[in-house]
Amino acid sequence: MVDRINTNRIVSVRFQPVGKLYHFRTGELHDLQVGDYVIVGTSRGRELGEVVSFADKSEVNQNVTHKPIERRATPRELVLQRTWQRKELERMIECRAKASELGLSSIKIVRAEYSFDGSSLVYLYSSESEDKTDLSELTREMKREIRKTRIEFKQIGPRDVAKVLSGMGACGLEERCCSKFLTEFSPISIKMAKAQGISLNPQEITGMCGRLRCCLIYEYEQYVEARKHLPKLKKKVVTPRGVGKVVEVMPLKKAVMVLLEDDRRVEFYQHELQPYDELKKLQEKSDAPCDRHENGGCNCNREDKDK
Repeated sequence: MVDRINTNRIVSVRFQPVGKLYHFRTGELHDLQVGDYVIVGTSRGRELGEVVSFADKSEVNQNVTHKPIERRATPRELVLQRTWQRKELERMIECRAKASELGLSSIKIVRAEYSFDGSSLVYLYSSESEDKTDLSELTREMKREIRKTRIEFKQIGPRDVAKVLSGMGACGLEERCCSKFLTEFSPISIKMAKAQGISLNPQEITGMCGRLRCCLIYEYEQYVEARKHLPKLKKKVVTPRGVGKVVEVMPLKKAVMVLLEDDRRVEFYQHELQPYDELKKLQEKSDAPCDRHENGGCNCNREDKDK
């Protein structure tokens, strides 16, 4: 029973230093540890990756059949991988030169990636054209240059390009978030900037990739949750200093700035506020005479009511 449980354990494997995580079964490797390097079968063939964690059931799609890890990588394979990685820059430069010769000005070769044993070489490229670029001639030329190696071209988007190239972020950080710790890209929308009260100036919310900054999602949920308990802009509220209108919302402080009737701007915390509409309804309800009072069947004090 123990062996069966160990066989079905799921681990997260990464093929790049800050790459996407893929799930595999431990298979017969019962003593597998985080930090071990393993050989697995992928859509691109056999690859060498690092075990970074044991996945929880909540992180794994139970409807997917995960492939088992084939075996641990040998020390020789680890050295071999580094040897091929040293050739990647040279291959990228060669491919860029060949693309220029062929007049493929609409594409940019971003990176060359060898498999751990050198059996395949993948060129990552971006394209300025909306139409698919024909790279068949470039593929043939590179195959003439690099024999006995499977050549493949893979198009990537602007955010992936920024991740590969790395460099300083638009916010001034020495290394971009996507290159430093983001393993996957989350969907980002303009409503995330609006919810946080961030200026919609493109220069302030756009990253080096030309897309909305990934950091817009970091605190988005906290802002949404905090705003649920605060009055909206232009809403009338009752404060300890009188009635006023909300002119600024500060979700993380759980406070709002209120413009009072005497034109003073005062900051109040959530627990100091009362909704003006609810208070007004309560006042109207308390001032209105009841039907039983009008019909003479009410036990309330008429004199108090009239006051």
